[in-house]
Amino acid sequence: MTRTTVETEIIAKAIHLACRAPSLHNSQPWRWVLGHAAVDLFADHERVVRSADRSGREAIISCGAALDHLRMAMAAAGWRTNVDPFPNPSERDHLASVDFTPAHYVTSAERDRADAILSRRTDRLPLQAPSQWESFEPVLRRTLDHSKATLDVVADDARPSLAEASRLTESIRRYDENYRDELHWWTRRFSLYQGVPPSALVSERERARVGIGREFPTTQHGRRRSDIAADHAKVLVLSTHEDTRADALNCGEALSTVLVECTTAGLATCTLTHITEIAEGRAVIQNLTGSSAFPQVLIRVGTAPALDEAPSLTPRRPMSEVLQIRR
Repeated sequence: MTRTTVETEIIAKAIHLACRAPSLHNSQPWRWVLGHAAVDLFADHERVVRSADRSGREAIISCGAALDHLRMAMAAAGWRTNVDPFPNPSERDHLASVDFTPAHYVTSAERDRADAILSRRTDRLPLQAPSQWESFEPVLRRTLDHSKATLDVVADDARPSLAEASRLTESIRRYDENYRDELHWWTRRFSLYQGVPPSALVSERERARVGIGREFPTTQHGRRRSDIAADHAKVLVLSTHEDTRADALNCGEALSTVLVECTTAGLATCTLTHITEIAEGRAVIQNLTGSSAFPQVLIRVGTAPALDEAPSLTPRRPMSEVLQIRR
C-alpha cells in the first residue's frame, strides 16, 4: 500500500490527544518519532516504574492505549491508520510503525470518541452503579476486538473477594521500600507535568469506601461523595491469552477502547493494575472470572454524581519531550 504523507500539524495534534492515554502513576512511558510518511512509537524504558512494573508490561499497555488514542484522533481528522506492530525485532522498544490513508468520510461517532479523550478522567472516588448497564454492556463488548483482549465483568457478590485480593497485594508490598519510595516520588507535590496530582488522590476514608484501590499516599480531602456509602461501580477485567509484549500492547489498545466508549456513554472510569502486578492477585481474579487467561487490567465503571465538578486534567509532558520530527 502506498504511504500518504499527512500534514505535520494534523499528526502533531493527534499525538497530543494520544498522550492523554492513561499510564501507571501518569509516568507517560512513550516516545514518538514522526518521519516523512509514518509515525513510530517507542517505549521510553527510562520512564518504567520499576518496582511496580518490573517486567515493563504496564508501560507497554500504556503505549498500546496511546496507540489506540492516536487511531481515534486520526479517524476524527479524516484518516485511517495502518499499524505494523514490533517492526524491528532487534529494537525491543520500537513498538509500532503507523502510516495513514485518507478516509472517505468521518462519522459522528468517530468525532465523539476523539472528544471523549479529553473528557476522560481517572475517578478514584466511590461511584454509583453505572446507569443502564444491561443495555450498555453488549454495546461495549461489540466495540472490542476480541482477538486482542477478552472482557469479563466481576460479579457484584464477588466484590469482597476482590477487596481481599487488593489488601493481599498491598500487604505483600508493605515493607517494600523501593515500591513505597516510588509511590511517594510519583505523587510529590512539586511535579509540573507528570505523576498523580493531589487533586486526583483520595483520603483514607474515601479509599476505604472503594475497597479495591491502590494505596497511594492519602490526602487531606474530606468525605467527598459522602452520600455514596460504598462503591457500586462494575469491575471489568481485560485479559489476554498469554503474557507477551504483543499481548500487553493489544491489551492497551483494548483498554483505550473501553475507557473511551464508557466516557462517551457518560460513565466514570478508574483503571486498576496493582492486583495484576503479583501472581497471587492474578490467581484470585482468574478464580472470580472462571478464566485461565492472563488478567492484565481491571477497570471500575460507574456513575459520578451529576452535580460533581469535573476534576482538572492531569498534567502531561510537553510535546517537545515526547515527539521528535524528522521531516
